[in-house]
Amino acid sequence: MQMFSQNPAATYRRIALEARIEASGSADLTRICLEEAYAALGQALRAIEQPLPACSEVIPRYSRGYRDALSRAQTILLWLAQSVAPGHPLGASLTAFYGGLASQIGVNCLQADAQSIVKIKSDIKDILEAAG
Repeated sequence: MQMFSQNPAATYRRIALEARIEASGSADLTRICLEEAYAALGQALRAIEQPLPACSEVIPRYSRGYRDALSRAQTILLWLAQSVAPGHPLGASLTAFYGGLASQIGVNCLQADAQSIVKIKSDIKDILEAAG
């Protein structure tokens, strides 16, 4: 059995996500993944914007919340890139798109750039809106 986190809100979010995934088809699963990546990037942006304690020498891009959010978004996008159906008419384009976004997120793990994260979020939002 998987241990529940110390954070009740995270535990409830994970349970709700697992329920959505169990009830979804393949198109819905892609949407859920994109929505989760979008949300994770929003969390990363909030982590960048949080002021640091006066005595802290830690920079925001290395905060646990920032790293965890970027890691989750990158993992989701890498999974999407690897799971595009081989016969899909847009397969090569989708694989390149998802892989490119994952790569851009990886760059942000090394050097935080809020504008880059906003652009990645915008690209994901465009895909979600186009999918309806």
